[in-house]
Amino acid sequence: MKLGLINSAFAQAGKGTAFGLQKTKAIGFDTVDIFTDPLDLDPLEKTLVIDQCRELNLPIKSVCCVAVGLIDFNPSVQRFHLDRCKRFLDLCKDFGCDNLLLVIGEYIWNQEVISPQEQWQTGVDNCKELGKYAAELDLEIVLELEPFRLSLVNDVTTMLRFIEDVGIPETVKANCDISHLHLMNIEPAEISRLKGMIGHVHLSDCDGKVHGDLPPGRGITPIQEYLAAIQETGFDRTVSIELEYSPQPEKIVEWVTEAYEKTDEIMQNLGCRD
Repeated sequence: MKLGLINSAFAQAGKGTAFGLQKTKAIGFDTVDIFTDPLDLDPLEKTLVIDQCRELNLPIKSVCCVAVGLIDFNPSVQRFHLDRCKRFLDLCKDFGCDNLLLVIGEYIWNQEVISPQEQWQTGVDNCKELGKYAAELDLEIVLELEPFRLSLVNDVTTMLRFIEDVGIPETVKANCDISHLHLMNIEPAEISRLKGMIGHVHLSDCDGKVHGDLPPGRGITPIQEYLAAIQETGFDRTVSIELEYSPQPEKIVEWVTEAYEKTDEIMQNLGCRD
């Protein structure tokens, strides 16, 4: 497996894009994921990302996209988010990515006004359209399992059902987020049900109660057990560390380095780091 970093770790600390990419490579990461929005991305910034990653030999594996409007009940909002997600896929192609990491959101109004079945089907239909477009670009879409009660995809069963309903399993796959799995009390053994369906992995720690995205070792997530279960499915692609806001942004390099070293140690223990 390759070890990557989502570049939002440095952006959240107020560091520039070039600084973050250079430090990502210097610390030892194999790859990087980019958190941006093509509707806001300045052309010069886009060129900077492409040029820096090429010069650093730091492949971009994924772009992160939150598109909760894909399940909005307003057709105009859905159309906007479909077009926006297609722009994301175009950006993935320009970056040379493997996939678009997609978050599709949560049921509205406590599932009491609009039926959950209708919202589910709306999400399925829109992801099917995006999946077809991704296939034309030779890209994948990987769905993130979110650790919240009303998230459409929040456990292995809903992930499997959503992928099956979309019906393009070679293009629309699962992202395994290790701390999210732990927050939803999903046992590592359950990951075997996703064999052949995992396209990407996010790795971080948490306190077992609240979403945190901490460096490994700062929480209680049994990261090695989860990663071993992912390895047993035959997954051998990219594991990307996801970090939220550092309590000491002036020490973000130390924060990221700590996460890298702890994760590398786990991967070396499992013999899964390429």
